Amino acid sequence: MSTTFDNPLFLIPVMTGVIFMVAGIIMLKFPPKNINSLYGYRTKNSMKNNERWSFAQKYSAFEMIKLGGLLAICGCLGFFFEPAGNIGVFIGLGLIVITSVILFLRVENAIKMKFIKEK
Repeated sequence: MSTTFDNPLFLIPVMTGVIFMVAGIIMLKFPPKNINSLYGYRTKNSMKNNERWSFAQKYSAFEMIKLGGLLAICGCLGFFFEPAGNIGVFIGLGLIVITSVILFLRVENAIKMKFIKEK
């Protein structure tokens, strides 16, 4: 029997959740000032103008922190459930994909709602 720290259902979501939270804190403390193609929350919608860019950076940083915490909490499933074979890996990766999609949808929706009068 392996330990909890060997369980991918614990390890993948917890480590990725921590990375999401650290990235969110870094973006909050050191947001990209200007629209660029290297650093920050970069989508066509967020790069339309500087006002959208600034809003998207701050909002996505908060969302990354929240969703990273939620992802790390989901990793606690690994304390109670140890799936056979690679099923834990697939569940962990699935949680990451779902979290990333939720992050994208929430930030894009917030941008759309805030700048509803713009085209």
